[in-house]
Amino acid sequence: METMVLRFPVSGVETFWFLPPLVALAVSTLTSMGGVSGAFLLLPFQVSVLHYSSPSVSATNFVYNIVAIPSGVYRYIREGRMAWPLTWIVIVGTLPGVLIGYYLRVLYLPDPQAFKLFVGLVLLYIGGRLLWDLTPRSQKGKQDMKALEQRFQEQVKRLKTERATKIAAGLPAEAVVRTISFTARRVVYEFWGERFSYSTPGMFALALFVGVIGGTYGIGGGAIIAPFCVAVFRLPVYTVAGAALMGTFLTSIAGVFFYSVIPAQAGLATRPDWLLGALFGAGGFAGMYLGARLQKYVPQLAIKGLLGVLIVFLALRYITQFFG
Repeated sequence: METMVLRFPVSGVETFWFLPPLVALAVSTLTSMGGVSGAFLLLPFQVSVLHYSSPSVSATNFVYNIVAIPSGVYRYIREGRMAWPLTWIVIVGTLPGVLIGYYLRVLYLPDPQAFKLFVGLVLLYIGGRLLWDLTPRSQKGKQDMKALEQRFQEQVKRLKTERATKIAAGLPAEAVVRTISFTARRVVYEFWGERFSYSTPGMFALALFVGVIGGTYGIGGGAIIAPFCVAVFRLPVYTVAGAALMGTFLTSIAGVFFYSVIPAQAGLATRPDWLLGALFGAGGFAGMYLGARLQKYVPQLAIKGLLGVLIVFLALRYITQFFG
């Protein structure tokens, strides 16, 4: 049994070699079915179970994103559902935010207890958001989006039945994101025969804020920015998911770079544990694929309810530990 235990020299973690990918597989399968990233749950696992709490853990969590996300990004690009103006605004806004987040982490949150409080507050928002999505008031405001989604699903199902081929090969022209205008004030695009728009400065400000949170925590911010785009900017989730994933992927690369090259105070570990992050990423890569396959068989309300309760419980545990 000892031969199965692996010591990671960068993080100092000592655990079974199969545990990180196994946990990431389970977490990402469940979270991807709920439309959120698994990175925000993997960090608490590293902090509480593996006792890995230095700023280096945030960088290692970014490595998970870098390994796990590319397959999803490729799918959205291939299907023509990448809203490129939104993607570029998210990237330009989150990159400086990640840099600010790095300094917040190493200068003000190096202490594990203070960092746990921050993690608890972020988790409380994410879990609360998932539970809010289950309320009648939230569901009432999503009727138009549900109609659009149902139309999309019916057309895709018809095409798959008729052509027995991959979805991407048969998507109609109106199911592809088409940019109408992209200015410093506003972005307008068309999807499925309908037009959607949002404020360019407003989206940039959101991306900057999310970048700061993501850079401090060690997540790209997709789990935060995607719900905002749907709920506040009234954009269809089919056109938001790809941009959120791409933004998360590129800002995770930037996060690893910042944590690796920017000098920190003596004795403070900031460099990522590449091996540990890669093992988490390998499990996440498989889990995201599996979650996408299983999603249609599991009720979305049940997934979001389970995730919401689990995340809020974890958040309250971290917050009470800080004040206890």
